[in-house]
Amino acid sequence: MLLAIDTSIGTSVAVVDRDRGVLAERATSDTRSHAEVIGAYIDECLGEAQVAASALSAVAIGMGPGPFTGLRVGIAAANAFAFGIGRPVVRVVSHDAVAFAELRAGRRDPVLVVSDARRREVYWSTYAAPDSEGLPKRVQGPALTRPDGLEDAVTRLDEYRRVDASEVSAGALGMLAETMHLHGREFAASEPLYLRSPDVTLAKAPKRVTG
Repeated sequence: MLLAIDTSIGTSVAVVDRDRGVLAERATSDTRSHAEVIGAYIDECLGEAQVAASALSAVAIGMGPGPFTGLRVGIAAANAFAFGIGRPVVRVVSHDAVAFAELRAGRRDPVLVVSDARRREVYWSTYAAPDSEGLPKRVQGPALTRPDGLEDAVTRLDEYRRVDASEVSAGALGMLAETMHLHGREFAASEPLYLRSPDVTLAKAPKRVTG
């Protein structure tokens, strides 16, 4: 049983079980309220699912792609919660969860997942038809481009059905993590997928003044 969190677009939290599916989920598409709602969502999901934190086996977290500010809130919350209950963190590419949600809805054709990166840019990933275990097969990405640059960036663009992701379901992300673990698949790396440098930069050292 997992607690799953994603803040790559809005904020989504869920409790999932491999056999019983999504037990509880809360989500908002608001891209500015991650820190304000995530704690309440965790409490509400655990309460609705009637699951004690000690019953969880791990915490699954979406690693992006996503803007720096929002993404780090979810990652920090997942790490802190997992540390508090003595459980591991498992990391999942957020676009993979979108592609997995398409598969769970019965759509098995190749897809192009696109999400808003702000600054007039988009994040994108492409996926072939699922593998033999029903898991999405990422072909390209995640990557960053301007909306009008997709035709140049995506190989054989016309072969993919475009999915514009306005949210990433933590329920889908958690069930993907459960399925990956079941089949011994490798989880995402520990480095968040910001795909661009943060706005904050270190100040230059002051010049030495010699007399």
